[in-house]
Amino acid sequence: MHSGKRFGAREFAVWTKRSILWLTVLSSIPTILYFLGCTFLSFPWQPIAIMGTAVAFIVGFKNNASYSRLWEARQIYGAIINDSRSFGYILRDSLSSKNSGKVKEMFLRHYAWLTALRFQLRETRTWENMDTAQFDEYARKYDIPERLSKLDDELKNYLSETELQYILNKKNRATQLMASQSKELSEAYANGEINDFQWTQINQQLIKFTDNQGKAERIKNFPYPRNFSSITTYLLLLFILFVPFGLLKEFDKLGDGTILEGLTLWFNIPFSLLVTWCFHTLDSVGEASVNPFEGSPNDVPITQISRTIEIDMRDMLDEENLPAPITAKNNIVL
Repeated sequence: MHSGKRFGAREFAVWTKRSILWLTVLSSIPTILYFLGCTFLSFPWQPIAIMGTAVAFIVGFKNNASYSRLWEARQIYGAIINDSRSFGYILRDSLSSKNSGKVKEMFLRHYAWLTALRFQLRETRTWENMDTAQFDEYARKYDIPERLSKLDDELKNYLSETELQYILNKKNRATQLMASQSKELSEAYANGEINDFQWTQINQQLIKFTDNQGKAERIKNFPYPRNFSSITTYLLLLFILFVPFGLLKEFDKLGDGTILEGLTLWFNIPFSLLVTWCFHTLDSVGEASVNPFEGSPNDVPITQISRTIEIDMRDMLDEENLPAPITAKNNIVL
């Protein structure tokens, strides 16, 4: 997540410099050919304007859908924050007087669940963008924590060696950790450590965690529909290719009868670049937020949120030497 007031003009320039380069080339080729006498290359601008309207609609639709996916992802982790706090004080107040060790163990397992979940959500998918040249170059400004460490090493901080090996042998580690929580809770209920009402309250919190995990996995594992994504790409590419051809004659006539006669044709390059850059960048903005867990500057900061939850829950147990909060690096926090 970008934590600054805004993306600076320089950041946008760096992020889009590749597209600026090839858009400039695409604008220059027809202009140079027209100047050399290939005047038949000039197309009527009206059909291109109609195409631009269609592209504007479909790019706007894509951006709206991308924002909806991003906002839903943020709501999911907002619910995890609230439910974790509720889970912490309900568990502490229900069980501490009879088995404080079990409370500590279940707290640690919850931190492990948060860790396993964020690692699963940071796994790469074929449709994600972080490995493309445009996004990869900008990503050098910051580090994705889940790519700097291994899940095994992180879970060692929370689980016993026996449970760690058990969890690592499972496919969906986060799900199995929540199943272990449920098993631990059932044992406490069977031993008379909690009553019916307390068991129901805590169990409802575990169900909420499972529900939110499933919602996050749904966004992670189901891409923005490929048919909408593909048609947006193709229409945008056609529009970008045709814009310079549609403006040739208009700019060539612009200087007629003035001292700029014969020179205004070259205005086609910067103005075509400006128009196509706007459309291409709008599409890139939508593409940058369509996968809200991959680790881009526009994603939900699940690592920071997980650390915040851990700090809050450890504080509930009056622990000292709390983990340090995760801070932004170059205005990026993940």
